[in-house]
Amino acid sequence: MTQEYLTVSALNKYIKRKFDVDPYLERIYLTGEISNFRLRPNNHQYFSLKDEQSKISAIMFKGAFQKLKFVPKEGMKVLVVGRVALYEASGMYQIYIEHMEPDGVGALYQALAELKEKLNNEGLFSLPKKRLPRFPKRIAVLTSPSGAVIRDIITTVKRRYPIAQLVLFPTVVQGDKAAENIVKNIKQAESGEFDTMIIGRGGGSIEDLWPFNEEVVARAIASSTIPTISSVGHETDITIADLVADVRAATPTAAAELAVPVLSEELLRLKEKQGRLEKAYLNQLERKKERYQRIMQSYIFRQPMRLYEAQSIQLDRLTQRLQQETRLLVNQREKKLLQAISRFEKSTPLNRVKNTHQQLDYLITRLKQQMSVFMEQKEQAMAHSITSLDLLSPLKIMGRGYTYTTQNDQVIRSVDELNEKNLTIHFVDGTVTTTIDKIIKKGEE
Repeated sequence: MTQEYLTVSALNKYIKRKFDVDPYLERIYLTGEISNFRLRPNNHQYFSLKDEQSKISAIMFKGAFQKLKFVPKEGMKVLVVGRVALYEASGMYQIYIEHMEPDGVGALYQALAELKEKLNNEGLFSLPKKRLPRFPKRIAVLTSPSGAVIRDIITTVKRRYPIAQLVLFPTVVQGDKAAENIVKNIKQAESGEFDTMIIGRGGGSIEDLWPFNEEVVARAIASSTIPTISSVGHETDITIADLVADVRAATPTAAAELAVPVLSEELLRLKEKQGRLEKAYLNQLERKKERYQRIMQSYIFRQPMRLYEAQSIQLDRLTQRLQQETRLLVNQREKKLLQAISRFEKSTPLNRVKNTHQQLDYLITRLKQQMSVFMEQKEQAMAHSITSLDLLSPLKIMGRGYTYTTQNDQVIRSVDELNEKNLTIHFVDGTVTTTIDKIIKKGEE
């Protein structure tokens, strides 16, 4: 048997495939110490992560590295998020880092990642986004009253759309009580008649922005009936509030620009549409006039009777057809009537009456015969019954010498029933009255 040998490339490709499809390696949360680090400006970064016993090669691409808010250093302990894969050319496996933070704030990033996953599984990030009104009348602004955010929003709105009313809800945007205050102001804004709500604050560390990553704030924004613009932190800072809001703005100025249009541009656009509408109306009116003139010159108005010529001809044709169909129908009905009269004359009722009389005579004869047979049967049955009754008659038995005795019209069946001296003996042809001399019971002879 010949053994098939693999190439090194085929083996590395197979192992890389194993790494890529392993669900446990596509998202890794790893802690370690940076080793062999040398900063490569505007380029990918190659280094290692190690602990007391092991080491793994790491690579962080340029795009992900530029988002870091700190400069990694040799020996720094960090928390990283990435995926593990195999580099086919060298056959070495390494971790591709997508995010990295110093170990001191790693717990916050871990909590943030878990909360994002929870809310995403609930579908909070994929809820239908409410559309911002094009011409808002009242805008609620939830931010610090003393920060640069409110000043930028006021300046932008006054410059672009001064007829909109801005209402500031002084909000605590940092600290332990910030989340509770944000939720409270969102509910207050919902009780008013506001078209748009802007929630914002300036940039800062993850700790500073943490109130906008709180679950209660996210749920309050998601359940708000007012279209919401989130402008929290810098452009690279993405909080949970940004994910659940209807629109995210990179800066407070951008939030204001998204909230209101430019009034001068809108007025100019209205004038343009007014001019186009007037022009379209005049063109439409001119076309209607031309059409009216063409219609008035039509033969229909000059000779209106021509409008009914075709219908008149059609009516005459239908009238003639109706007359023909009527005559045909009458002829058919007359023919059927004559045929019916002929059949009636051939089948005279006298024959039917004669046949019926004959049948009646036959039935009467049969009835008499049956009555005679019935009466004979009844007479025979009666004679048989009389004979049977005669055989059972007491007189018949007494004719053979039997008698019966009564006392006071009561039949005497036993000597014990005798209570007087006189008895009456009944024969078949008469009775005898006698007197009792002595009573002898059976067994006393």
